[in-house]
Amino acid sequence: MPILPRRVRPTIYPAAFVFLLIGLSGCNVNRLPTLDEQVKAAWSEVLNQYQRRSDLIPNLVATVKGYAQHEQQTLTQVVEARAKATQMQLPADILSNPQAFHQFEQQQAALGGALGRLLAVSENYPTLKADQNFLALQSQLEGTENRISVARRDYILAVQKYNTALRTIPDRWVAAWMYPDLKIRETFTISEQAQQVPQVKF
Repeated sequence: MPILPRRVRPTIYPAAFVFLLIGLSGCNVNRLPTLDEQVKAAWSEVLNQYQRRSDLIPNLVATVKGYAQHEQQTLTQVVEARAKATQMQLPADILSNPQAFHQFEQQQAALGGALGRLLAVSENYPTLKADQNFLALQSQLEGTENRISVARRDYILAVQKYNTALRTIPDRWVAAWMYPDLKIRETFTISEQAQQVPQVKF
């Protein structure tokens, strides 16, 4: 192999660097961070909708309590479930921390179940079912449950795209080389049916 003159050699390195950059851009090196940000945005929307549901509960409990004094146990269960769900400190790594993620998931499911029992109680109190404040709160809760379902679905889809990219080539190589801190994200395992508050028809 012929030896290149000394003055030509330095020009090889910048040219190789340019070809390397072109090759990396062809591999779409920004794909993983983009997908990661989409997962984070979807997770924020999940949290936002769960918070919306939580914010409706005090007024709902107060309204039901005015008509259903004998349902103290059910009311207490809702209040306690809400307290557990809202007081949980979410760690910064919750999306890649299976234990913390599923603890959050279980607490939200418990709150949804307690709310379902509370709404079912209204069937025994015709005056409560006719109360305009209760009807408005019940409607807002149903709307919020629908938003939660949509937010969860969007999060699951975002995680699926991100996790798939992180586990397949060439993104797997790019992640190992340029983004070693990126980790597989957790997703929901509790069924949508278990999460949803039963709808009470009037």
